[in-house]
Amino acid sequence: MKNKAYAVLAALACLLFASSAFADKPVDWQTNFQAAATGIMEEITWFEHYTLWFIIPITLFVLLLLVIVVVKFRESANPVPSRTSHNTLIEVVWTVGPVIVLLFLAIPSFQLLTAQLTPPENPDLTVKATGNQWYWSYEYEVGENPLSFDSLLLKDEDRAGLGKEDKAQYPRLLAVDNEVVVPVGKTVRLLVTAADVIHAFAMPAFGVKIDAVPGRLNETWFKADREGLYYGQCSELCGKDHAYMPIAVRVVAQDKYDAWLAAAATNVGEANKALMASVDGAAKAVDVAENAAQ
Repeated sequence: MKNKAYAVLAALACLLFASSAFADKPVDWQTNFQAAATGIMEEITWFEHYTLWFIIPITLFVLLLLVIVVVKFRESANPVPSRTSHNTLIEVVWTVGPVIVLLFLAIPSFQLLTAQLTPPENPDLTVKATGNQWYWSYEYEVGENPLSFDSLLLKDEDRAGLGKEDKAQYPRLLAVDNEVVVPVGKTVRLLVTAADVIHAFAMPAFGVKIDAVPGRLNETWFKADREGLYYGQCSELCGKDHAYMPIAVRVVAQDKYDAWLAAAATNVGEANKALMASVDGAAKAVDVAENAAQ
């Protein structure tokens, strides 16, 4: 009994203090957005639900009108069609009604766009993402020697060497060899450009989607509220391997990010392995503790 009690306490402690191994990615038969990991994505989700209160009634109303027209004004019921060409009341209603609806949609929409496109004045971290055919290059603006590395689609033959054999956490066609690593709860300014053709940096769980245009530097931002591994993709048709240009962002605690950044300055691959061991090891400790409790 005592052992089970200790195991339960250990599991709770791991859940409270360990980094999560959560991976947010598309799932089969998904009909909704991915779970929001930022405040902006929460606002996007709210706005989508808000618009449904207008879309569904309007759609049903138009469908009802079509049914009435088909039934009431069919040829057999009206052999002599009406020649009415104007109805002042109807014309006023169908002009004023849509204007009012658009106002109710425009105000929160403009507020959301302003929040998305207005980065905080003092970001905690700046990362530059450059789209290439067909992979991403990242540069961290930290200190006198910026950290830079490439991020390519993870190949099946490289999984074992990189310690990414778990396809549930590192899914095919979404996992990469080197993830972007950022600290949780910190504002990240993202500068996006391209080296060849137009790409697009999209991270659904963050509510981020912005074009990467050659010769132009576009700017956006995000602040992840929970740790985990998040997946996105290039969302602009950029050539024959457009579908093989994933994006992966790993959000970790500040101390783990600091350790990774220090190690990545000399070897990004080894820094990633050490970070994975730290994150995945904590998750395994939770699983062991929960199994012992049972």
